[in-house]
Amino acid sequence: MALSGGPQYDVPTGRRDGLVSNIDDVNIPGPNTPVSVTSQFFASKGITTQEMVTLFGAHTVGVAHCSFFDGRLSGAKPDPTMDPALNAKLVKLCSSRGDPATPLDQKSSFVFDNEFYEQILGKKGVLLIDQQLELDATTKGFVSDFAANGDKFQKGFANAIVKMGEIDVLVGNQGEIRRKCSVFNRN
Repeated sequence: MALSGGPQYDVPTGRRDGLVSNIDDVNIPGPNTPVSVTSQFFASKGITTQEMVTLFGAHTVGVAHCSFFDGRLSGAKPDPTMDPALNAKLVKLCSSRGDPATPLDQKSSFVFDNEFYEQILGKKGVLLIDQQLELDATTKGFVSDFAANGDKFQKGFANAIVKMGEIDVLVGNQGEIRRKCSVFNRN
């Protein structure tokens, strides 16, 4: 994050990774999940609604493939919550071969800043969940607050991401501390 203009923060080391990695075991809200369900999921992990909205700010440097948002695009019923110019741009992108990707922050996609929140205030949220954060009564105030105050967003993000790293920590003989994070240790 710091290399892209975001906050620098200390990450606790020594976290154990699981010994099994199975995509079918992943149970997280998807890009079309309503805000209420997403908030309940985060709350069940000890993350507040404000922290959840803060964590979505990571989308300021992320991308999404068309398959994650193409249901919102022009067609029989385009999503009225998306800016028509963005819709047209994404329709053109997604009509090409494969599953192309687009930045979630259309303005400053390589900079960790609060532009993501400004974008969703302007109906330029690529993912439905991102746009819904601005429309939902429980999250709208946080979106507006972070759009107006980049320092508050960055400080909040550092705290929220460290807190998220403390969820469901493995202890004792559970898992392993990997020598290289992308592969299991060889024993």
